[in-house]
Amino acid sequence: MVNMDKQAIKEKVQAVVASPSCCPELKAVGVEWLAAFGTEREKAASQKLIAELQADVLEVDQVLAFFASPEGQKLFGAEKAAEMAQHMREVKAAGGKYCDCPACAPGREILDHKDSLL
Repeated sequence: MVNMDKQAIKEKVQAVVASPSCCPELKAVGVEWLAAFGTEREKAASQKLIAELQADVLEVDQVLAFFASPEGQKLFGAEKAAEMAQHMREVKAAGGKYCDCPACAPGREILDHKDSLL
């Protein structure tokens, strides 16, 4: 796989942290990475970013199970949860493996090029 340049990764991290679907933990680690970008702290921040992305970028089946669960329905409301579950079924039917939300999609791209960070 071709490495992604650091500026492109920075833009992906900015997209992740700006996304309304980004969880607070990932947002904090992303902001920390952006602050460390280009400094001696970048490598350590990159390791934290990769670990957090691995925990938070979910596979379609994980997201589908969440939106179909009582917890997902409680958090998002039955109608929105059903809508999101249907969207995940469509993503899966089209061959998608991961959540395609505005946080997960660029997060997955970063993970696909994590060697560029280390």
